[in-house]
Amino acid sequence: MQHRRLGTDGPMVSAVGLGAMSFAGVYGDADDADSAATIARALELGVTFIDTANIYGSGHSEEVVGRAISGRRADVVLATKFGGGGDAGLGKRDKVRPALEASLARLGTEYVDLYYLHRVDPSTPIEETVGAMADLVSAGLVRYLGLSEAAPETIRRAHATHPITALQTEYSMFSREPEEAILPTTRELGIGFVAYSPLGRGLLTGRFQRLEDIPPDDWRRSVPRWQEENFDHNIRVVGRLEEIARRHSISAAQLALAWVLHQGGDVVPIPGTRRRENVEANAAAADVILSADDLREIDAVASPDSVAGARGAQGYLARVDA
Repeated sequence: MQHRRLGTDGPMVSAVGLGAMSFAGVYGDADDADSAATIARALELGVTFIDTANIYGSGHSEEVVGRAISGRRADVVLATKFGGGGDAGLGKRDKVRPALEASLARLGTEYVDLYYLHRVDPSTPIEETVGAMADLVSAGLVRYLGLSEAAPETIRRAHATHPITALQTEYSMFSREPEEAILPTTRELGIGFVAYSPLGRGLLTGRFQRLEDIPPDDWRRSVPRWQEENFDHNIRVVGRLEEIARRHSISAAQLALAWVLHQGGDVVPIPGTRRRENVEANAAAADVILSADDLREIDAVASPDSVAGARGAQGYLARVDA
């Protein structure tokens, strides 16, 4: 497994990480033993960057990850997040340390490598929140700080308060909004970029071909790009990407991950999965080489205007890019 550095002075992490939201049952029932086996397989393959959050299953994901890495803590660059519950005030100074202490207990560790503010709290100046996070670094409880789904000006203000090592935002062939202003900002400031949902929450895998393939209670049905005409349009685009992938003898998911990796050495995707075979395929994507011609062809198929529908429902989008 190749490695990349997060930010100018941040930790070295596996080029492909592992997102742990699915261990909390967000995408359907999750078996803890299977989740632990998936994490173990990831570590065997050299996938050392694991990303979770305190709101994933009300802390259940953190508990699963903590048990799975017990005895191997030094082998993992462990990231978790706080402040993503949607309630105003979660970024207040007096909320920050208690949130971390609860996460440390669930994770069974004395420190977190990378601690993110999950969503910017509109009721709290970012300087207050990041200042409280910086105190955790001084206390030795956190090594590096990160933000998730923050706007460029917020990133600048946060970085002026304490160095920000990583900015995490949705980024894939189908979600290219960061290219306009966020990536230029992180690159100017020397901040690493962590791409979550690099497989379009499963849309870019080719697994879903009809609306009927999505379980009735799956929350993705509320996402505009997964609905009716939008879904049908987007699946046709995925079909064209699958044709490109076949020429490389890889899957559409591996093509999607390879594309993200080719967007810059400062970009680290963290695909989530509950299945060991998917971890193996995702790790192998780090070795896929795409030529300049390949990238131009992919961009022609999956241009910023090619996807139909927004990446989130209106309420969700109101809390990002803040």
